[in-house]
Amino acid sequence: MVKLEEVKDAELNAPQPGPASDEFEDDADFTDTDSSLSDSAPPSPGLPPQESLSERVYALKDMLPPATRRRISSSVTTLLTATRTSAIFSGKGLYMLTTSAFLVGVPWLLAYVEEQAIVEQEREMKQREVMGEGVSPGAALGKPAL
Repeated sequence: MVKLEEVKDAELNAPQPGPASDEFEDDADFTDTDSSLSDSAPPSPGLPPQESLSERVYALKDMLPPATRRRISSSVTTLLTATRTSAIFSGKGLYMLTTSAFLVGVPWLLAYVEEQAIVEQEREMKQREVMGEGVSPGAALGKPAL
């Protein structure tokens, strides 16, 4: 079994250098550390800052000179304007194509289907005529064919 023994430190009980009297010791010299800490204090160097991504991107603008920022801004604005314009024109063009297809295509399709029905009826009539010619007209009455 292990025995523990307390070792006294001689320097701990030795008198410390400083003022001999309590005349310099005042409560106003001391501050309360709990009240000095707040949530708005900057984080310690080891922790990441509590910033959003948009704040970080916005802070990057100071890294570029104003001339470069203007050039980038005008390029992005031009690109967005061109994209918006092309989207508007392509939308209008698509609207024109679909409207034209409905106005021209639907009546043409109905006429085409009607024409196909007429052609099919004519074909059926021709088949009936051919079937009627193959059988002699007198066979139905019991007369012999010549």
